[in-house]
Amino acid sequence: MVGPSSKALMVAVHLSELACLEGRALVWPVGPLFRNVFLKSKAKPNGKKPAAEEKKVYLEPEHTKSRITDFEFKELVVLPREIDLNEWLASNTTTFFHHINLQYSTISEFCTGETCQTMAVCNTQYYWYDERGKKVKCTAPQYVDFVMSSVQKLVTDEDVFPTKYGREFPSSFESLVKKICKYLFHVLGHIYWAHFKETLALELHGHLNTLYVHFILFAREFNLLDPKETAVMDDLTEVLCSSPGNSGATGDGASSGASGAQNHVKER
Repeated sequence: MVGPSSKALMVAVHLSELACLEGRALVWPVGPLFRNVFLKSKAKPNGKKPAAEEKKVYLEPEHTKSRITDFEFKELVVLPREIDLNEWLASNTTTFFHHINLQYSTISEFCTGETCQTMAVCNTQYYWYDERGKKVKCTAPQYVDFVMSSVQKLVTDEDVFPTKYGREFPSSFESLVKKICKYLFHVLGHIYWAHFKETLALELHGHLNTLYVHFILFAREFNLLDPKETAVMDDLTEVLCSSPGNSGATGDGASSGASGAQNHVKER
């Protein structure tokens, strides 16, 4: 088992400090994220069967039960009265970006070009596409860096995520939020698939499970993720999101036929 390094432990402590906030119905600060022209990624089956993770340790009951809070996230994700929909989407999307980025940083030193030569989740490999639509061959850490760097560079774009009074959200705002959620889902999926053992060693699987449930239920509530996109993790979603307190979230993204879907995801 991989022992936690000092860097990972420092991030883990910070993540623990945020844990209590994860289960509270808070309206988080709004920040700009993505502009209209967003880099694209596509996925296709990688044709490989990683033996090391084929058992899917993250599905073992002793691990799926781990949470940092028993809060019913189905209630937390619902749009509060008198809150603008775009403001709610903006504040939550910003928060999920920061939390997923922080979660990935706890295992980032184990996610290298050698250990993760492709951005893989189960039998699906994701490719990054630049502004011209050109496929970029990259490792998992490079792919994650493309996602996170794009966010970091665009956080000051007031035209997309306005923070000043009187500024309007663009007409394409919802579609941008959907793109953001898709890329964040890829990162979460990779953490489970390739780095769950390191997450266990750091005792942060409860944080990861809680973040995943919150994120998935929020995406379901507002139809932000295509079921075909999330099918690769349907087995985990079914286990985590069907637990007491979360069973009411079915929506368009509800899982079905998980075992068959995760073995083949068409390029899109």
